[in-house]
Amino acid sequence: MSFDSLGLQEALTRSVADAGYDTATEVQLKAIPPALQGHDLMVSSSTGSGKTASFILPALQRILAARGDNTKRREKGVVYGPRILVLTPTRELAIQVAKAATTYGRHVQGLRVATVVGGVPYPAQIKALRGPLDILISTPGRLLDHLQTGKAVLEHVEVLVLDEADRMLDMGFIDDIQTIADHLPGERQTLMYSATFAGHVGRLAQNLLKNAQRIDVASHTDTHENIEQRLHWADNATHKNALLDHILTERDMEQAVVFTSTQRDADWLADRLAEMGHAVASLHGGMPQGRRNRVLQGLRMKHLRVLVATDVAARGIDVPTISHVINYGLPMKAEDYVHRIGRTGRAGRNGLAVTLAERMDAGMIRRIQHFTTQNIPVATVAGLEPKIAAPKLFAARPEGGSSHAAKRPGKPFGARRDEGFVRREGGPFDRRDPSHAAPRNPFDRQPAGDGRNAFAPRPGAKPAPRGAKGGFKPQRQRAFSR
Repeated sequence: MSFDSLGLQEALTRSVADAGYDTATEVQLKAIPPALQGHDLMVSSSTGSGKTASFILPALQRILAARGDNTKRREKGVVYGPRILVLTPTRELAIQVAKAATTYGRHVQGLRVATVVGGVPYPAQIKALRGPLDILISTPGRLLDHLQTGKAVLEHVEVLVLDEADRMLDMGFIDDIQTIADHLPGERQTLMYSATFAGHVGRLAQNLLKNAQRIDVASHTDTHENIEQRLHWADNATHKNALLDHILTERDMEQAVVFTSTQRDADWLADRLAEMGHAVASLHGGMPQGRRNRVLQGLRMKHLRVLVATDVAARGIDVPTISHVINYGLPMKAEDYVHRIGRTGRAGRNGLAVTLAERMDAGMIRRIQHFTTQNIPVATVAGLEPKIAAPKLFAARPEGGSSHAAKRPGKPFGARRDEGFVRREGGPFDRRDPSHAAPRNPFDRQPAGDGRNAFAPRPGAKPAPRGAKGGFKPQRQRAFSR
């Protein structure tokens, strides 16, 4: 379906066409009409689905409709402030949203967009906040700083957008978001975008939204049809480096983002690849904002072929020419894996997501497969096959199935305590092997495998004397050397 059928004004549809888009995505089809009607929204959508346009276009429509009625905002001596406030978790994502607002609003005369993020000098941001604004994109921490000093006035905000709210709460911004919301007018429209609305995110949504409509377009369990995923097991760090070198020299690699776990690893790996002749740079949260902007610009201009980054770049990079995503270091959380691989396969292109893992990473691989309910196919490179046997991974949870991994024949993982010690087949204390008896408790209690409570007194033991208030006094523990 085209954008012309969504009720957008001609200036916006013309901007979308100039940007090269002629068909709306699913999240845009479902979110834009109710957003134009002023409803609060709770939207779950996967990365790369076009969700930025789903809230920027309705915001721009509101700005166009309000162009003729600015009497309230023209009062003498009033700091105008923004009409639209967008909160994002990272600086990179804020810059990306600001770019989208400028792109889709290119035919909106006099559009004023400002970005307030950390790592940037205060004077320029204060100057932008003093004048009239249409859209303000900010990270919660820096905006709260300006609120506390009185430089930011949010009295005239009509729309609040929380982009990737789950990520902001993971970063500890829940109190900042609540404080910012307290400075906003009570009569406003709130659009909340999050991968999940469980737990703290759901409670925050209940506090901020009124009669919200729920739109669930895509989830982390959806398959990425245009992204091929591979898992390469490495024996050690040397083997992992050899696999990385091979992948970066493949002919079909246009641009690659290599993710590391720490900032130190990002700098070290970027230096190593630079010595090998790659056009490479590192990107992480410890870098000044100006340098981070230059690195991202170099990636977009194809001056860089390889970007080595931490998870700060997992959300906020939208470069269609990224053909490869390589997980050199695994993420700290399973959901970050989905955002990492979403950096490739954008704008209808195909992408490749490669994970390089050692045996110590098997636990995280299991969590990723459990989170996505998909198995990552194991692959090998001719001449670089692992010498050590790969660890066994549980099958991914089938959609709609149990929260445990796929069950093996025999007893499930959730066996009761009184059924004995249940471990992997052939492992220690396998209850199907009669030679493996349940161990006796070191405190001389009854073993767990006889159907009785493991902490029950021994048969024939005298009951403990009652205390003054009717309770039982614990008996003195006998020495083990009796």
